Amino acid sequence: MDGSLPGFTEFSDSVKQQQPEGNTSVRGNGAVPAGTTSDTESGIFSGEYEYCVLHKAGLDWFCGTEMKLICSQCVHIGPCQGHSVAPLATRVTSVRNQLVDECEKMQLQALRIERFIDQTLRAKEQKLQTAACKAREQVLAQVSAAREALEEEEQRLLEAVQREEERVEQCLLTQRAHWSQALASLSQTRSGLVHTLTHTPDALLVMSVQEIAERVERAEGVGEPCDTDQLTLKPGCSDSKLLRGLWATAMLQGPKVCSSTSIKFDERTTSPLLSLSDDHCTLTFLHKKARQSLQYDPARFDCWPNALGSLSMFSGTFSWVLDVGESCAFKVGVCYASLERKGSGNEARLGYNRQSWVLSHYDGNYSFCHEGKTVPLHVVRRPQRIGLLLDWPSQTLLFYEPESCAILYSFTHPFNAPLLPACAVTDRSITILH
Repeated sequence: MDGSLPGFTEFSDSVKQQQPEGNTSVRGNGAVPAGTTSDTESGIFSGEYEYCVLHKAGLDWFCGTEMKLICSQCVHIGPCQGHSVAPLATRVTSVRNQLVDECEKMQLQALRIERFIDQTLRAKEQKLQTAACKAREQVLAQVSAAREALEEEEQRLLEAVQREEERVEQCLLTQRAHWSQALASLSQTRSGLVHTLTHTPDALLVMSVQEIAERVERAEGVGEPCDTDQLTLKPGCSDSKLLRGLWATAMLQGPKVCSSTSIKFDERTTSPLLSLSDDHCTLTFLHKKARQSLQYDPARFDCWPNALGSLSMFSGTFSWVLDVGESCAFKVGVCYASLERKGSGNEARLGYNRQSWVLSHYDGNYSFCHEGKTVPLHVVRRPQRIGLLLDWPSQTLLFYEPESCAILYSFTHPFNAPLLPACAVTDRSITILH
């Protein structure tokens, strides 16, 4: 903009071809408006440049176009004809007014900054201390409550294990005493019979048949020893829903989150009732007309719409998530690699044999299936994704909803062989997510 200083607005009252008005005083060969401060005193320019080099007149005008001081002759007949010009006094007044305005703005801004520092920041500091103290108290209270609950649960479980251990020990002692006595009685009876057999004369032996029969009957009454569940520690004595939930949360959300990104479907196992995506992560159920004819493979399911994962799990901890979307019929879980692949019997049907454990969704109902037995599950909200967590050291398999980490079902089983991810779908698609 013409005739402006940095940070100032354009001087809009510039005068083109305007003669100076009012009384003037002559200084040298130029005129200076009366009542104005001398050029030297104003500080705009030094005495060395008080006169126009071309016209030897006083520099009492300002050219906004070329941003320089000029004389009145430069305005009318000189090089600044037609430029945006103004009397020097007018220009100085405008600049001074703008300086005053800027100083006032800065002063107001300084007051606002001081007020912000003294009031807002101080109040924020006080609120910060209060909020931080409250947050710390909340953390300590929650940790204390969790610690107290864990300590109580620990005590309860340890006592339960202790009681179960004492019960089994008592059973073992009882069994040991009973069978030791039976063994001694049986050995005594046998020794007596052997002695009778080897030392009794024939005539007396014949006459002792009744006595021998009674001894044999007593020996037979000892019975046969057999192992029972009463002689084994019950696995459920250390089971805790609270601990299992905390353990699952720590495994899924803690600093050592485990995720098995290498899990994909094995194409060799995929049923002809399903199509497998190119990335081996999505199974889609095929309607009868679209079903494919695949080459025979002993690893392939030929009747049930099943597919197994390619990763064999036999140590460590594994976690994977499946997007079940809007599918109304699917199964997700694990199985032994020895699961039957051929035929329409239960031996190859997921969840209906001793070799597979699955979470099933059919017709709006969720259940856990194993060995043909189902456990109905109460699911509040239909999950779009289902996660599985297999912890081999604790022999625990857990089904959960990834978004909320809500546990759908969990159980412990003494797995004795490597496990494979197992899935079945008869509606739409399911996908392994990485």
